[in-house]
Amino acid sequence: MALFQRLLLLSLLLPLSAAAADSISQYCSKSFKSKQTQANIDHVLADLVARASVGGFATASSGKGASGIYGLAQCRGDVSADDCSTCLADAAKKLPTTACPSQADGRIWYDYCFMRYDNENFVGQSDTSVATILINVENATDPEKFDKKVGVVMGRARADAVAPGNNALGRAKMQFTPYITIYALAQCTRDLQRLTCAQCLSSAVEKFPDYCQYRKGCQVLYSSCMVRYEIYPFYFPLDSTKTTAAVGTYYKATLHP
Repeated sequence: MALFQRLLLLSLLLPLSAAAADSISQYCSKSFKSKQTQANIDHVLADLVARASVGGFATASSGKGASGIYGLAQCRGDVSADDCSTCLADAAKKLPTTACPSQADGRIWYDYCFMRYDNENFVGQSDTSVATILINVENATDPEKFDKKVGVVMGRARADAVAPGNNALGRAKMQFTPYITIYALAQCTRDLQRLTCAQCLSSAVEKFPDYCQYRKGCQVLYSSCMVRYEIYPFYFPLDSTKTTAAVGTYYKATLHP
């Protein structure tokens, strides 16, 4: 079993809408010097942007052998086609240059999209080896009751994500007090089978007690799935009954082998 280490902890402000804003996190490994590998990365990224901008999800591959590259791109299932396309274009531009230059395993997370490539075929496999966790610095009022409600609403979002016809996206909300509503979102990459998706989401939620206990908001990002809850509307369509904008201060914990 891979051993995780807490490698980075810092505070940041997260805007409510950030389609092409700064990336949330990145992960890079497997240094290379081959021009053919770079050419295959460029080909895969162009293919991903072109096709995922239309359908919100795509996989691609280019080349064979040691220089072969496999890629995946996906937008958050609730965002508009324009925001999806903008996010993917920014990811494809930054990933092989400023984020992960000369690295055969490159991954980048945004609020609205995720993109990765690797010289090993990962498509269809759940990958929880790398995690980014965003943690609201503030504790909730009546924290034990709050965490129980988070568990319930997140369970509904997870069930929604694995239901047929939902494209691996689940959303749910639940009133905590007359003035506070908890919003939850769960999503898997669409290459996963339903059972594998459910297992990935379960693994992500298991991070909540260790990192997000009593917190007003939390997000766990894997390469194959993500879960998130907040006390403000963050997924689309936005809750028209709430006028409170985002957000607060968050810590970021990055975990990898």
